[in-house]
Amino acid sequence: MTSERPSEITFQPVVAEDFDELVALRIAAMRESLERVGRFDPERARERLRKSFYPEHTAFIVHDGRRIGFYTFRPTEEGFHLDHLYVHPREQGAGVGSRVLRHLLAEADAREAAVLLGALRESASNRFYQRHGFVVKAEDEWDIYYIRTPRA
Repeated sequence: MTSERPSEITFQPVVAEDFDELVALRIAAMRESLERVGRFDPERARERLRKSFYPEHTAFIVHDGRRIGFYTFRPTEEGFHLDHLYVHPREQGAGVGSRVLRHLLAEADAREAAVLLGALRESASNRFYQRHGFVVKAEDEWDIYYIRTPRA
């Protein structure tokens, strides 16, 4: 019996000049969900990312040497805000997002900090976050906002 070693996931710092690559990853990851609710607009996607772009708190997700996504995980007075967590659709379903999220949650737990985030209604990401212990904090027309309290 052979056991396969899980493929390697690493993180790479982001600089301001990476913005266009991040936009492309965000659009690829969100396109299907946004089209489902009639809100797909590449320019809106670019502007929304621009408003929440914190290179110092953002990292590429690198899988076997390829940039396949990114996250923005920034400290605030409330805890950490997970502003972005995107994995390219070709890489979804293989546990990459869960591995990244567990890494970030471990960091928050070590600091005894809550994690807050928002997810588009109708997106499969809602089930993903709920499976990882997030509970609904608030809702609006387009998004559902979640919180996960720190674990001991």
